[in-house]
Amino acid sequence: MQPHFQESESTHMVRQTVRDFAEKQIRPHVMEWDEAQTFPRPLFHQLGELGLMGVLVPEAYGGSGLGYLEYVAAIEELAQVCGSIGLSMAAHNSLCTGHILQFGSEEQKMRWLPKLASGEHLGAWGLTEANTGSDALRMQCVAKREGDDWVINGAKNWITHGISGDIAVVLARTGDLGDSHGISAFVVERGTPGFSGGKKENKLGMRASETAEMIFQDCRIHDSQRLGDVGDGFIQAMKVLDGGRISIAALSLGIAKGAYKAAVQYSKEREQFGQAIANFQAIAFKLADMATRIEAAELLTLQAADMKNRGKKMTKESAMAKYYASEASVFCSNEAVQIFGGYGYTKDFPVEKFYRDCKLCTIGEGTSEIQKLVISRSVLNA
Repeated sequence: MQPHFQESESTHMVRQTVRDFAEKQIRPHVMEWDEAQTFPRPLFHQLGELGLMGVLVPEAYGGSGLGYLEYVAAIEELAQVCGSIGLSMAAHNSLCTGHILQFGSEEQKMRWLPKLASGEHLGAWGLTEANTGSDALRMQCVAKREGDDWVINGAKNWITHGISGDIAVVLARTGDLGDSHGISAFVVERGTPGFSGGKKENKLGMRASETAEMIFQDCRIHDSQRLGDVGDGFIQAMKVLDGGRISIAALSLGIAKGAYKAAVQYSKEREQFGQAIANFQAIAFKLADMATRIEAAELLTLQAADMKNRGKKMTKESAMAKYYASEASVFCSNEAVQIFGGYGYTKDFPVEKFYRDCKLCTIGEGTSEIQKLVISRSVLNA
């Protein structure tokens, strides 16, 4: 399925490189990692060698210096094979690395970006807490100033790479509860006393992507590890999520395409009543619906990526892409299981995993309901 945006040579090269890598290094292990909930940390060193752990990072900081269209292609290709790997790669790039890239000082960028971009270090990003999902302004994790230091106390939940991450960008309250200017962002390095990983979540899907708590107990860091001004953390986080939503749209698109391709192939091979089930309108119409939603999701995602590349405000567009693509992913995965019938409900065929993985896309980095809130506010305030 070709996007209506002309794919550049660099995007095509990235897509082909990632596709080949995923087939050789990921596909043989997908179910093994999923069943055991294995987070394949060495794989991300390999992704770093390919330049995929710093896709958007300028070459001056050791990154690939590419744009969002290449980034979308890379995530999409990974997700067509394994959503978990696509998710971890996206979280590392868009959230942790992206936050430092967007809001760090020159000294901070030089300090942390090269190792993140190479894959030597893995990134985590801590906003969500046990009782603050969509309501992030009521976070309980607190950072208090003590001279040239900050002391952090609290916990973060549902954090990608909460245990394995080497570098974490952490949002902590430095002002009044509920104040959008009462939260600040800090970089905390693994090994800092008082910073530890907590419970690893036992998830429905995306099981090879580590999701865990991050715990802070009198965790002391220097003020040089604060990103931007005191009180700017929440505003920064919302801007980071604008770009992050493009990555989740790309993740959703990849899962949808993976499920769709598997369904098309199976429908041509599976015979009932003396002919391939693709010849029955009931199946053919399902494929038509899937193809149409994928095409629409792709166009929305590419539009948001293109606007991001051009430095345009794209809060509404990234929310639309994330909302539509994630729901399309759920639809396509569900229909794929239906087309496979009983086989679709077994782990011997790939659509069972797409079905489990896709649902997270409607929840992570802002639920579908939050996306509709963002979109409606943008529409009504236009």
